Amino acid sequence: MFDVIIAGGGAAGFYGAIQMAEHNPHLSIAILERGKTVLTKVKISGGGRCNVTQGEFSARELVSGYPRGEKELLGPFHRHGPADVVSFFEEKGVPLKIESDGRVFPKSNSSQTIIDCFLSETDRLGIQVICNSSVQNFRKNRESDSWELNTVNKKYAAKNLLLCTGSNSRIWKILKEMGHTIVPPVPSLFTFNIKDDRIDGIQGISVNAKVEVLPKKIFASEINVKLKSAKNRATVLEAEGPILITHWGLSGPAILKLSAWGARVLNAYKYQFRIKVNWVPEYSTESFEGLLRKVKEVEPKKTVSRSHVVDIPQRLWGKLILAAGINKASRWAEITNAQLQHLSKELTQCVFRVDGKSTFKEEFVTAGGVDLSEINFKTFESKLHPGLFFAGEIINVDGITGGYNFQNAWTGAFFAAKAIAERES
Repeated sequence: MFDVIIAGGGAAGFYGAIQMAEHNPHLSIAILERGKTVLTKVKISGGGRCNVTQGEFSARELVSGYPRGEKELLGPFHRHGPADVVSFFEEKGVPLKIESDGRVFPKSNSSQTIIDCFLSETDRLGIQVICNSSVQNFRKNRESDSWELNTVNKKYAAKNLLLCTGSNSRIWKILKEMGHTIVPPVPSLFTFNIKDDRIDGIQGISVNAKVEVLPKKIFASEINVKLKSAKNRATVLEAEGPILITHWGLSGPAILKLSAWGARVLNAYKYQFRIKVNWVPEYSTESFEGLLRKVKEVEPKKTVSRSHVVDIPQRLWGKLILAAGINKASRWAEITNAQLQHLSKELTQCVFRVDGKSTFKEEFVTAGGVDLSEINFKTFESKLHPGLFFAGEIINVDGITGGYNFQNAWTGAFFAAKAIAERES
């Protein structure tokens, strides 16, 4: 019989185990990991560097990065946020750095530094780490007031159970049978698959742009997400930021934000929809057409393809010129009004058809999980089952890319650990 069993040997599981052992050194704690090794997601995070958290220390600003969980996480982030996580690691000999885009990494630029820290601390604190122990089922024994777990090879019992199992359909199924509401999971943080001559062969180009998902008429009752409303009251998703042209379509921060905020809508669209890109977001179609007319007037003899009208990569400019029906050898004096209008639309209202999605690097994130109304966010304990706690992606919280999802894991694990440690003191 353990005081605590933690199901899931990932970021939340290890952080929670260490926190509760430090709060109460007398606790007997075990981490059950279904795989052969622990912390696999930490290992590959951030391209192997581990994006530990987000360098936004204002809780009110931080929660704006969570499409689901914004309201619920505000209080917890005020009490244990990125600054506390940074202190935790640096006090344990892992110096961190905040990069220009706000992402926080170990100064070693290696996720192994984080893994070594966790393994060293669990060993120091006497926390048992048991691999190859996939949880098959669990139940509350009312007579002994303990949790009984069956793994693939052994039975365990504990006074408290902390679930850090991420997007695990088996665990969600058990919780649903126990009376919890499980919000159906859908992918979040993905890139858009697009085949289009305008971006073919120019992969690697990054442009600050505005991108909008165009509304689509479908008959799906599951779409009940409140989004920005256009004048015609159609559902609109939009974001502005860097867009990266890739071999398979479009990626980058602006696209990933759309995929996160529109996770349920785009799932209902079956990932078949259209987007509109404004490559020069400081201009409207009309104002950009006015700029082009001015260029034509001032530089009539200059070749259109060689002009630096706006600050976008020359290869993209060349592609959009061709799309507007303009020959690369054409001079501005030769361009018709119709061609000017067409080019202006290509720069400010460039419509692409999205046909499917791709996972963003190693970021396997889902929207969905245990319904937030069934969780006490002061302790991250189940409101239905005392002694049952949650942390990480198992609950219906997900963040945009940039350390937000790890921060959700750290914060939830901290409060669950604190509650358990105090209960068993």
